[in-house]
Amino acid sequence: MSLRQIAFYGKGGIGKSTTSQNTLAALAEMGQKILIVGCDPKADSTRLILHAKAQDTILSLAAAEGSVEDLELEDVMKTGYRDIRCVESGGPEPGVGCAGRGVITSINFLEENGAYEGIDYVSYDVLGDVVCGGFAMPIRENKAQEIYVVMSGEMMAMYAANNISKGILKYANSGGVRLGGLVCNERQTDKELELADALAKKLGTTLIHFVPRDNVVQHAELRRMTVLEYAPDSKQADEYRQLAQKIHANVGRGTIPTPITMDELEDLLMEHGVMAAVDESIVGKTAAELAAEAAMA
Repeated sequence: MSLRQIAFYGKGGIGKSTTSQNTLAALAEMGQKILIVGCDPKADSTRLILHAKAQDTILSLAAAEGSVEDLELEDVMKTGYRDIRCVESGGPEPGVGCAGRGVITSINFLEENGAYEGIDYVSYDVLGDVVCGGFAMPIRENKAQEIYVVMSGEMMAMYAANNISKGILKYANSGGVRLGGLVCNERQTDKELELADALAKKLGTTLIHFVPRDNVVQHAELRRMTVLEYAPDSKQADEYRQLAQKIHANVGRGTIPTPITMDELEDLLMEHGVMAAVDESIVGKTAAELAAEAAMA
């Protein structure tokens, strides 16, 4: 099998790193050799695999040594659960410099030092919207071939998914990057599955998996473990196995996305009743009147 270069994108706080690490652990369980390249300044893309608070990043190690040229591959790459190899690009101090530069520096260093040899999957874990050239680098430089967007039924998560699709579209024709699909990480919002599926259709892709909410994920995270390791027989571990199998079977099925406008996104939410008009019974009443009614109820 040739090297699969995939990336997980999604807005901050959506559960992107948790979803990606659990999915990659499931791929490793299937016998795949995995390299994770964390492209988030928080450097939290590998903590569940390494059972560590945060891995030393390429940028911090380079700063300590003087330059990235002074580093060796073994300085920056650690091996964790099921022999998954882990690297974190890191970022500058808040308010100083461009975090995206760490992504560019890291990928160039890894390529030059043979980090991708003997690997089945390289997975880039990338922050937020594609609004910055540095964070778009795995797409722009044709590194990541398949993009999986982690989202939910919340408006801002859907907005970010649409923005990321715009970034993929921008570089799809000049390179081979494609949208592999959406992954909905359930937040238990109204009509979440229907909304996620509808957005996927609008974007010309598929909802590759709907990951249900389960507290076992938080329990595993507190122990800095994936669900696959902490509770391998749980229903949630099987959800991540299903997602891994779907990604593994998704060869050549990626699409060039068809992003929508903000008005179309709002219309989509309206169609599913999520932005429906406020209950007529409360229109025009003051907060004091509503509080008094609630107290009498």
